[in-house]
Amino acid sequence: MKLDPDRPIPPGSTIGIMGSGQLGRMTALAAACLGYRCHVFSPEADSPAEHVAAATVAPYSDAAALERFAASVDVVTFEFENVPHDCVKLLSERVCVRPSWECLHISQDRLREKDYMATIGVPTAAYEKVTGPDSLARAATNLGRPAVLKTTRLGYDGKGQVMVGEDTDPQTAWAEMGAEIGILESFVDFEREISAIVARTSDGHSATFDPVENRHVNHILDTTIAPAPISKALARDAVDIAGRIAQSMDLVGLLAVEMFVTRQGEILVNEIAPRPHNSGHWTIDACITSQFEQFVRAICGLPLGSPERHSDAVMKNLIGADIEDWPEHLSDGSAKLHLYGKLETRSGRKMGHVTRLFSKGSAPAP
Repeated sequence: MKLDPDRPIPPGSTIGIMGSGQLGRMTALAAACLGYRCHVFSPEADSPAEHVAAATVAPYSDAAALERFAASVDVVTFEFENVPHDCVKLLSERVCVRPSWECLHISQDRLREKDYMATIGVPTAAYEKVTGPDSLARAATNLGRPAVLKTTRLGYDGKGQVMVGEDTDPQTAWAEMGAEIGILESFVDFEREISAIVARTSDGHSATFDPVENRHVNHILDTTIAPAPISKALARDAVDIAGRIAQSMDLVGLLAVEMFVTRQGEILVNEIAPRPHNSGHWTIDACITSQFEQFVRAICGLPLGSPERHSDAVMKNLIGADIEDWPEHLSDGSAKLHLYGKLETRSGRKMGHVTRLFSKGSAPAP
């Protein structure tokens, strides 16, 4: 269905979601509260979102399945960046896609993403494209060591990343990274990592959640602290940066922007994600409007809800065997437990999260 951008998609319509993980699951649950149906498309069977939405299980390359999917929904979105952008582009020729496939294309390649930030004047760590061990050695000389070698595609939660130190052999690092093209980024001696999530509608209205601090363990997000313990000036800068990126991309939907705060008090953008984000899960329990409801509102052309935080919050991911502590979390009356319905527990796999709320200004010192 070709969408009239001046008219909202009414409740009762069907939202198509590319991908069927926990972000799709929580989006579908929020959509149901507003009266929408959801239909997910993914090559994975019995995935988290399939438990709460209609599903097409097929490869992303299955053109016939994509055609049937497009005909069954009123708007399409995506829940992660590893959906091939060409299949989303194909869908955009048949049904409205929000955010656009161009937004997806930018965000799913680290080099393309960094180049885009440079064109709009958003500061990032210094970086260079690398194509092999010799190219890596030259880039390390230019940027200095230590530096971080990353794949340009498909890496997440620390996958496809190699630290390049003073004694690191370029040949060994290149083989460990394991891709044909990489990006070398100068190492950032940061004070903390933060993120800001902004929602934006087709008419340019936007609303941003309070910036939060993110703490990682083994390159996987472990804990989010809301709000981030930073100055009001830094918080305003983070919100402004997120809004500027969303506006420049003409994004319709939700954008998460991960940033470093350096020890000199500067903000450098690390990565962007044009969809709901792990660091926004606290909003389900601590804000008037969650990131998932806001996402649905934005892609359906509804007025945005208030992102106001009514409580401070600490969100803890349940990774791998952490899920076995679910009875303890349920017995804690101050904890809000969210399980993703994943049937197999694996090391490093996000199985759920638990959020604890505090009166504003009374959260324990981080």
